[in-house]
Amino acid sequence: MIKGSKEFYKSKVLKELKEELKFKSVMQVPVLERIVLNMGLGEAKNNKAVLTEGLKALGLIAGQKSVATKAKKSIAGFKIKEKMPIGAKVTLSGDRMYECLVRLIHVAIPRIKDFHGIKRDSFDGRGNYTLGIEDVNVFPEVSFMHSRLLRGMSVVFVTSTNDDRQSLALLEKMGLPFKKGKMKK
Repeated sequence: MIKGSKEFYKSKVLKELKEELKFKSVMQVPVLERIVLNMGLGEAKNNKAVLTEGLKALGLIAGQKSVATKAKKSIAGFKIKEKMPIGAKVTLSGDRMYECLVRLIHVAIPRIKDFHGIKRDSFDGRGNYTLGIEDVNVFPEVSFMHSRLLRGMSVVFVTSTNDDRQSLALLEKMGLPFKKGKMKK
């Protein structure tokens, strides 16, 4: 069994979390609902190749087609017009979500330079966690030639709980390498 996989969750994490969080039923145990990969591509307003590269890179990382995100409103200071493509995103659920999580835990995170653990303070107060990755080249699917125009991305873990502490327990048990210490409120 591989940490982060669906089988790992069902056979190990589910039981451990039920005991640890003192739930009466396994139906109360939090579950990872989806993972959203998001890449801000502000340079796409000047260079259309950046948008193409971002969509391609996210598609390779996720294993499914990514979509362009568009500006909700015009911002004159940034020279952005409403509905202008300024990013890319892909939402993963089911088996693809677990495959992406396994690759993130076992391949991408170990390739991050000077890595000392994931910060515990990026929860949103509703049980979701956002992980920022500064360089997309930590994913082997994205070669340096494909990502020369790209910088970083965010990975959002959406859970079934509204409690950040329960969400942290779930993500730790799944295998995300958090820094030691206590969670900030």
